[in-house]
Amino acid sequence: MNHRDRLRDLLVERSLKRGDFVLASGARSTYYIDARRTLFSSEGQFLVGQVALEAIRDAGWKPTWAGGLTMGADPVACALAHRSWIDGTPVEAFSVRKEAKAHGAGSRVEGGLPSGVPVVVLEDTLTTGGSALRAIEALKAHGVEILGVLAVVDRESGGTEALADAGYPLVRLYTANELLARSDELGG
Repeated sequence: MNHRDRLRDLLVERSLKRGDFVLASGARSTYYIDARRTLFSSEGQFLVGQVALEAIRDAGWKPTWAGGLTMGADPVACALAHRSWIDGTPVEAFSVRKEAKAHGAGSRVEGGLPSGVPVVVLEDTLTTGGSALRAIEALKAHGVEILGVLAVVDRESGGTEALADAGYPLVRLYTANELLARSDELGG
């Protein structure tokens, strides 16, 4: 089994839940994907670093930094940074706070991200695109070049369109429908 297939199966096994859920957007859903349950695991870290780095390269993006809104983007950013170092093409990680700190330097962007560098914005699960767009707003104020957004899972609930309307390309590793179909294949 290749890395992409194994990450998909791990997301199905650890992160996909069926039932009645209210999402962060306020919408109701018959399933919930808590990708962090996979992405914070040791195997998930290994796999998402590999698969995300390959997807970024396939898109033709050449970021020097990657990150997004804490906390969903954090495990992806760290795994990607680790994998890129091993491959000899370092991509540094950063994190965007939901609000600026009330103490210290009052930073909203953490990790030492300089201005003027090319970045990829990361999302664990893309729904409406709101989290990615909030991160992009903070990053634009920080003065970086945004190459695009990489989402581990796209729920196909308007996020792709919202990002396109704002002028940002999206690379998605999986759709929610792919995970649901795989769950059905596995008897879930």
